[in-house]
Amino acid sequence: MVKPALLVLAAGMGSRYGSLKQMDGVGPGGEAIIDYSVYDAIRAGFGKVVFVIRHSFAEEFREVFTPARFGGRIAVEYVYQELDMLPEGFPVPEGRVKPWGTNHAVMMAAGVIDTPFAVINADDFYGADAYRTIGEYLSGLGESRGNYCMVAYELDKTLSENGTVSRGVCTVDGRQRLCGMVERTQIERLADGRIVYHDGGADLELAPDTPVSMNLFGFTPDYFAWSESWFRTFLRENGDNPRAEFYIPSMVNKLIADGTAEMRVLRSSARWFGVTYKEDRPSLVTNLRRLIDEGVYPEYLWK
Repeated sequence: MVKPALLVLAAGMGSRYGSLKQMDGVGPGGEAIIDYSVYDAIRAGFGKVVFVIRHSFAEEFREVFTPARFGGRIAVEYVYQELDMLPEGFPVPEGRVKPWGTNHAVMMAAGVIDTPFAVINADDFYGADAYRTIGEYLSGLGESRGNYCMVAYELDKTLSENGTVSRGVCTVDGRQRLCGMVERTQIERLADGRIVYHDGGADLELAPDTPVSMNLFGFTPDYFAWSESWFRTFLRENGDNPRAEFYIPSMVNKLIADGTAEMRVLRSSARWFGVTYKEDRPSLVTNLRRLIDEGVYPEYLWK
């Protein structure tokens, strides 16, 4: 069986958090969320980790997350996402200051990944069982194409107590195949316990067990070619919009609608933890401490 790769989207600087949160130590030995992600991936049988970063902090990042840090237990590569990494003939539009979103970041790894691969956010803690679940699926894909997957979480387990969040709300059919994702913004739990998102001033309610995407996806390498092709269309239609983003859910929705691919929605018993806001950090540290005390992780990951 093939060993899948782990693609870590670490190019975002975490403006709301106020620092380069991908490198913030949250474990007892100064481990970052990335460390727990790589540790879980190794245990789940992944053979390579690829970090998508920016040149502006590459030296600092690579000094911390070196191959030696992980004890040679997994291959490590780095790729870069920059604003000007565009197909030939497409200039950077005036006023654009940020790269082109999460699916643009995925495209940067096309030259270094040739196996099924999982995609994660650097600043999200997905849990050991989530990696086992998606790792088993990806390991069994062989040379197949268009058989993608994602791990869905229940909405009420992904909220922050310190502000609103954005989530990809999923529609799933009876075969546990994704029908589509819709990005909902400004989601929060109200004082009366209801979960709502704000749309044009109205509070529209969502069920607590609504399946949502936390950007834990699984793809086969053909996804790179489809992304490259549609990115050109995206640029022709949106290139003059300085805020347009080429998101993974947008690409996935297109491939599903076209019948080009299917995405299996996997469920996991793992708990998601994140640092959407700086104030979320103490809760993350507490939850990691609990998992260490329960024996899920050692006190120090790499010793």
